[in-house]
Amino acid sequence: MPKNCGIATRGNPTSADAIAFMQAPTTFTIDPGGRLSGAITVPGDKSMSHRSVIFASIAEGDSEVSGFLEGEDTLATAAAFRAMGVSIDGPRDGRLVITGVGLRGLRAPLESLDLGNSGTAMRLLPGVLAGQNFDVTLRGDASLTGRPMARIITPLTAMGARIEAGEGATPPLAIHGRRGPLSAIDYHMPVASAQVKSCLLLAGLYADGVTRIHEPAPSRDHTERMLAAFGHAVQRQGDIVSIEGAGGLRSTSVEIPGDISSAAFFLVGASIAPGSDLRIKGVGMNPTRVGVVEVLRTMGARIDVDNERNAGGEPLADLRVRAAPLHGIDIPPSLVPLAIDEFPALLVAAACARGDTVLSGARELRVKESDRIAAMAEGLSLLGIDAEPRDDGMRIRGGALGGGRVASRGDHRIAMAFSMAGLVATEPVVVEDCANVATSFPGFPDLARGAGLAISVATGR
Repeated sequence: MPKNCGIATRGNPTSADAIAFMQAPTTFTIDPGGRLSGAITVPGDKSMSHRSVIFASIAEGDSEVSGFLEGEDTLATAAAFRAMGVSIDGPRDGRLVITGVGLRGLRAPLESLDLGNSGTAMRLLPGVLAGQNFDVTLRGDASLTGRPMARIITPLTAMGARIEAGEGATPPLAIHGRRGPLSAIDYHMPVASAQVKSCLLLAGLYADGVTRIHEPAPSRDHTERMLAAFGHAVQRQGDIVSIEGAGGLRSTSVEIPGDISSAAFFLVGASIAPGSDLRIKGVGMNPTRVGVVEVLRTMGARIDVDNERNAGGEPLADLRVRAAPLHGIDIPPSLVPLAIDEFPALLVAAACARGDTVLSGARELRVKESDRIAAMAEGLSLLGIDAEPRDDGMRIRGGALGGGRVASRGDHRIAMAFSMAGLVATEPVVVEDCANVATSFPGFPDLARGAGLAISVATGR
């Protein structure tokens, strides 16, 4: 086990009231019968927000980030780099100015770094820290401490990193500094994972030679796009992504679009609730992230894409979704990596569809903020749906949803998915343990209420 170096305070620029809300037991209650309409804008993309802080911090000079997601997870990443000597002004209204210190300008933090609930930060930061000359320990909350990290520890160790982990290769992670560069590797990923790929690309910046990563299937490519924006191109040939460990990063401006993972809940809600007609503005439409749209359209959803444009190398568009009768499908395996974070919402759509929906090849869902296969199967069954969990997915037979009390297991995406299920339930749906919704979607209850969801929030100790 890594030694206890103490836990750093977050230093997040959030109010005391907001922090108390995030820490207090929180319950959502959704009354049935609503419909979603009007126009909304969802918060900035979580994946890109994390990466913008990481890359700007190790670039040279001042970078400006707009559209930054001011959620607990991304603020934890910003706090970690502040603790390592990076000047970060903001966020204010989604805007950050980050004065980068270069690839090797980070300083040893005075205490260990608390990453809260952020699996993205816990998997990406070791790629940077493995190449530093100081020791650092990464910690997280109870949920994050149970998540497996062998998938990054194994290849990083092959590159020369020295990492100690808790039992079962779980956090906390103690990363030991080194004097020389890491060694480039040729690594075949056993499972498609954007987080693992991104960790190794970051480590490749500190390696001697060319690091090559073989992907078994496409995964989101925000890291590759953002590296190019910061002046360090990544090469792709077939299923191989490669990066050379020479040179550095230069500062730039980053505009972050709305998070399609956050939009997914509203895409599903408007699809299943009769009479809904909703427009979601400025959503990121990266080709490696649009699996949720493709799956819903295959199920019969009415989703129109318009006002397509580009910002900072990333495509975005406005989405219009109207209620439509959905039917069950066998979800194509090729779409699973492109919608991995959206499956809690998609499984609610499947519960409202006619016939059976089968998901396979999604074992990754077992090791997210919760075991999402088990959590969704349990919750849907409590609401009266025939949901059969499998090792790598689920079979769902669509039907009428009843009311009931559902455990979110502290998982933000489970909580928001079951909130949308309340639109078509016959009785109120109560979702427990929802405080972590603030990690990815601060303001979700207010935005959903404004769009037509009859949601109330209760907090207490």
